[in-house]
Amino acid sequence: MNKKILYATAMAMVTTSAFGFKLWTGDTEKVNTEMDNDTKTAGYWFDYSDKNDGGLSAVTWPVNKGTEYDKNSLQPVIDYCQGVCGDFTLSKGEVTYNPFIGLGFNVVGETSKTDKTTVPGDASAWGGICIAYSCTHAPTLEMGLGDEVDASLGYDTPVKQLPKASDGKVVDVPWSEFEQAGWGTGEITAAVAATQLVAVKFKIQGDDQSTGKFRISQIGPYQSGCQYVEQGDVAVRSVRSASNVKALVSGRTLSFSGIASDASVEVINLQGRVVMKGMVKGASSLDLSSVDAGVYMVRVSGKAVDFSNKIILK
Repeated sequence: MNKKILYATAMAMVTTSAFGFKLWTGDTEKVNTEMDNDTKTAGYWFDYSDKNDGGLSAVTWPVNKGTEYDKNSLQPVIDYCQGVCGDFTLSKGEVTYNPFIGLGFNVVGETSKTDKTTVPGDASAWGGICIAYSCTHAPTLEMGLGDEVDASLGYDTPVKQLPKASDGKVVDVPWSEFEQAGWGTGEITAAVAATQLVAVKFKIQGDDQSTGKFRISQIGPYQSGCQYVEQGDVAVRSVRSASNVKALVSGRTLSFSGIASDASVEVINLQGRVVMKGMVKGASSLDLSSVDAGVYMVRVSGKAVDFSNKIILK
């Protein structure tokens, strides 16, 4: 396919404009990109590696991934790490390039409940990315543009090389500093890539059989105030744990009490999908009349609250 036609097609799919996304502070498995489409599948952290090409690279997580709702959920890891962290081994297996592992989140989400193709969005307004991390190797930030566009570029998407930072580092990177490496099969500028961004990726690639550690503490749009918070910082976690929040279901009304400041609420089904979300404060309620009967997890998160509970709708 002609590259210009391909990029025009991708641009035509963009349905959401970015007004910036909220700084992720290492507490939930979902980054709030503020560009979620109707599928509510944007922002969930995922991990990937070279295994699809025959590589053997892997991450050893400090605790097992998965919840009763989603076997691939990174929420238990995030709860433990106060961010995302793990030990990695880079192993070539059958690949001919340097092996890699990576983490990322989608910007807009999937096309529909039946079409899992990820949708691009215009993230120009973000200005770039800030990230607080530690890593024993020098990682890269990558602009994921979706399977079709990535392949057309020979997987040479715009990237920003980050420094090795064993003790933690904060980096603010404008889109203008993202560049292709030059070894691919197509060309695209970071400015254009930002208008059709599918995913933000944190990738670690290196020599065969090398090992190391990583941790992402915070991530957000350019100049949004990222800080590297050490794992186990009591002052940070005590604010979130001192919650008197209660949730009660009566029919199809979900009522809350004890929420001192604005907080977001997500109702998540057994497949890990957000079926409803809203904002609450103090004694508030959420109308679930449009939600099917079943078992759900309710998650409330805000400046001074981090609460989750299982509910049953009949």
